Amino acid sequence: MTALHTLQMGLVLLGVLGVLQTGAQPQVSLQPNFQQDKFLGRWYTSGLASNSSWFREKKSALSMCVSVVAPTADGGLNLTSTFLRKEQCETRTLLLRPAGTPGCYSYTSPHWGSTHDVWVVTTDYDEFALLYTAGTKGLGRDFHMATLYSRTQTPRAEIKEKFSTFAKTQGFTEDTIVFLPQTDKCMEEHK
Repeated sequence: MTALHTLQMGLVLLGVLGVLQTGAQPQVSLQPNFQQDKFLGRWYTSGLASNSSWFREKKSALSMCVSVVAPTADGGLNLTSTFLRKEQCETRTLLLRPAGTPGCYSYTSPHWGSTHDVWVVTTDYDEFALLYTAGTKGLGRDFHMATLYSRTQTPRAEIKEKFSTFAKTQGFTEDTIVFLPQTDKCMEEHK
């Protein structure tokens, strides 16, 4: 009986360790045959969904921002975004490091210091891209975000619906999904 109990405890511990090592992976797929060179260039952040309390509090004050994706020497990406904050344009750059499979990246949160994973879920490269981000912040709280990037400031209704459907399949509710309003401010920064 003791040997059986020890075996069961060992299996439970291995299971727990396996979960801790692999982490909780989201139920997202990657863009098949992701082509990083076609993903480069100017994108507009048109839609967001997040479980962050900060996002829920501030989402009504957010507006569309412009981002430029450029390659790095190590095969990663620089994602430089310019957005309106307190009536001034602010620019920030995230270094997205390659994380295995093409279309999968990771970055270190400048605010929390934690590592976040980013997946390019689907893109047609010419019109839209859906991205999913997961990580932790603060005291080990899980952070999840879905982002709709579009090549224009006015994504088609079908693209917005695709984003809403994707966000809902990831557990986001209607009140955590927002389509960002257009603004003329800060949009000329990366022309």
